[in-house]
Amino acid sequence: MKKMLALAVLLVAAMPMMAQKVKYSVKGTSPEDGVKVYLMQDGLHRVCLDSTEVKNGQFAFQGEQDKEVLLSVSRQGSDWSVMFFNDGTPVVIDLEKNTLKGSALNEKMTAYDLETAAAKTKDEARAVYRKIFKENRDNIIPAAFFMGFLNFAEVEDVIEVFDDSYAYMSHPIIAPVKQQLGTQIAMMKAKQAMIGQQFTDLEEPDVDGNLHKLSEYVGKGRWVLVDFWASWCGPCRAEMPNVVANYEKYHEKGFDIVGLSFDQKKEPWVKAIADLHMPWIHLSDLKGWNTVASSVYNIRSIPASLLVDPTGKIVAVDLRGEQLGNKLKEVFGE
Repeated sequence: MKKMLALAVLLVAAMPMMAQKVKYSVKGTSPEDGVKVYLMQDGLHRVCLDSTEVKNGQFAFQGEQDKEVLLSVSRQGSDWSVMFFNDGTPVVIDLEKNTLKGSALNEKMTAYDLETAAAKTKDEARAVYRKIFKENRDNIIPAAFFMGFLNFAEVEDVIEVFDDSYAYMSHPIIAPVKQQLGTQIAMMKAKQAMIGQQFTDLEEPDVDGNLHKLSEYVGKGRWVLVDFWASWCGPCRAEMPNVVANYEKYHEKGFDIVGLSFDQKKEPWVKAIADLHMPWIHLSDLKGWNTVASSVYNIRSIPASLLVDPTGKIVAVDLRGEQLGNKLKEVFGE
């Protein structure tokens, strides 16, 4: 009896969380008869809900799914899919032009989707994604673009759009990553807060075991990139050729680097310095994530970096790829 009562309580508690079901009706055209067309549920993991074949240039799906769940239709052999939210309004899809007719919300989303596809550069794509999030804070459209947005967003972009007051933040697509992203964004904000502040000194050994203070190299009249990395960090190693290229280009003009490693063993640390051709000063207490550099600057992920001006003031954080070169070009010119 007690077990039955407990189960009843659980069921009652679960009822408010159950999503409302809404019928969907999808009709469409495609130029190739016999080709498979798939109806997918999109999210962190895509799930195939149904499939059919194109007959006489047409296809159709009908069924029931959670209200406002993100669905998409794609045809066999194509990388493109036409997205729509299951809002109860029938949709008509043209898989040759990748267009959709349906509710105003879904038609607006399709237009944005085609705009992202037309972007030819990362900067163009970033601009489109920024527009999508800025123009749709009162609806769920940005939820459909959230994962794609993260591929192009800069730190300030993510901080700007990650706000619980915006309607799209409650969509189930975002919910699974919300807590993790919230933690990362808190760290991003902490880093952004360092901009404009004087660097904080610390002391670590070099590769020969000799102790050095960061202040020996920073705030001495040259621009310095304080680079947090490790030999075992794949993204750090992937970024290093870009860092080396900028060092070689701007070192004679007044640019230095201090590498603060999160390694635990000397041998792989020293080997990586040689293998990656990193000719600047390197310091590490070989304590991994417990390094003094981590505690002083609250570094919880690498690669990370601080760009410090000749007076010792932090002017930028986490410059990578083109960002680093563009900033140094701004400082030193060509």
